Amino acid sequence: MANNAVRIFAPAKINLFLHVGEKRSDGFHALESLAVFVDVGDELAFRASDDLSLRIEGPFGGNLAAGDDNLVLKAARALSATAQIVLTKNLPVASGIGGGSADAAAALRGLNELCGLGRRDLENVAATLGSDVPVCVASRAAWMEGRGEILTPADIPCMPMVLVNPGVAVSTAEVFRRLQKRSGLGRRAATPIDLMQFLGTTANDLEAPACEIQPVIGDVLGALRALPDVRLSRMSGSGATCFAVFGNKESASHAARILSVAHPGWWVRAAKTL
Repeated sequence: MANNAVRIFAPAKINLFLHVGEKRSDGFHALESLAVFVDVGDELAFRASDDLSLRIEGPFGGNLAAGDDNLVLKAARALSATAQIVLTKNLPVASGIGGGSADAAAALRGLNELCGLGRRDLENVAATLGSDVPVCVASRAAWMEGRGEILTPADIPCMPMVLVNPGVAVSTAEVFRRLQKRSGLGRRAATPIDLMQFLGTTANDLEAPACEIQPVIGDVLGALRALPDVRLSRMSGSGATCFAVFGNKESASHAARILSVAHPGWWVRAAKTL
């Protein structure tokens, strides 16, 4: 049965590592990644309507257009669904943490519930919207392969984190154009016994070219690595958001306070994986 109103949380996606393989015949690079989701994200509200509309608000709402190419509207059209949609944009735009993809996936979930569609193939629909959208449908930790649409659930312990974005956007296309060194594929296995030790053997292949485009990303990574109790620090996706994993929630919260004071122009959030 359809509902009159639905609210959906769209959590940020963090790539704990991201390895790039050869370019495929379809023009996309083969990828391998371990993605997790955190308790920081955007919010979408849906209300039943005979027409489709989108209003964007929130701290980063002014940086995003509600035009026809918006992924939320594309998701609605993919389901042939109509609704009044309000997107509260809490995540920086073009920031490497799957904001647009998470919003599209949340739109699929929300409209499916609002309109009582009963669709069980949302991941297949999501794959038509973008490489990162399928993993965002479930918003649970997963190994990503192919162009991102081949998913295997991963059992990952709760990880306290700090997310930092220095307020710059990075073009994914430009990052890939500058990519020179690739780790290749073949690293995925069953969930490692020692996750942090495993992650220490991995990388984000897009980090170096992103730092060339926006050197401030290197400053963010340096600031994160200088904090106490850091277990891992890395850029997520194609940037510019970086993250650090900490030993406990208190260390992460303390680190977020330090960075917020030292760099008031940066977007800084303490978080934990879902």
